[in-house]
Amino acid sequence: MDGSTPTNGRRRLFAWLPWLLPGLGLLAWWAVTRQGWAPPYLLPSPGQVARAGKVYVLGGQGAMAGRFLPDAAASLSRVFTGFFLACALGLPLGLLSGRLALVNRSLSTTVNAVRAVPGIALLPLALAWFGIGMKTTVFLVAVAAFFPIYLNAQAGARGAPGLWLDSGAMMGAGRAGLVFRVLVPAAMPHVVTGLRLGLGISWAYLVLGELTGVPDGLGAAIMDARMLGRLDLILVGILLIAVLGRLSDRVLTLGLKTFFASARRLP
Repeated sequence: MDGSTPTNGRRRLFAWLPWLLPGLGLLAWWAVTRQGWAPPYLLPSPGQVARAGKVYVLGGQGAMAGRFLPDAAASLSRVFTGFFLACALGLPLGLLSGRLALVNRSLSTTVNAVRAVPGIALLPLALAWFGIGMKTTVFLVAVAAFFPIYLNAQAGARGAPGLWLDSGAMMGAGRAGLVFRVLVPAAMPHVVTGLRLGLGISWAYLVLGELTGVPDGLGAAIMDARMLGRLDLILVGILLIAVLGRLSDRVLTLGLKTFFASARRLP
């Protein structure tokens, strides 16, 4: 027997595994609507949602026809602006807090107190400060994404072996060299986890910000569909956010593995 056959078979199985749960979910959805176990006004059929999605994405006759590209562009700009701000603050502060007791004691009480405040409680404050629009959504996204990025960077820096840092210093590495060549690679598993969690939370808070009455965005599309009583378009918006969220997570992971050798060892 060819020894490569089991390996190839496992590879084919692993290639299909990510689609197993979505496929089962779609099959269950189709069965429920096909058998009439849920009324169409509560759960539209997959075919109905697919037709509504086609009109929303490609255009045609009907409500919200062809709105996908401008809505997606608006949402992506808000997500990535807020996420970038969260990274710009969370990563350096987390790394410093993980290695310097003074920084940790200065930030820990405030960070953990604010982290306990739900995003919905910050929404009225953001609306009062920034009004309806881009700034409010970016603020909510940045605040929400900051905490997992900061806490995971802190944990990664705290867990970096001191022997590695001492060895780097003995080999002549300066402070910048110790940070980028020793500390960041040692903390990379935690950093990647924090970035992925932060990006996922960014999408959740994006929808919260866009439900406040902004004229464009995927969250705004969901709100408009609710006003029209179109549950099929609401499901289209939810599914598109899920797809874009997964694609952005994949792009983030591939980008980290491209630019950081220490990230390439991660699954």
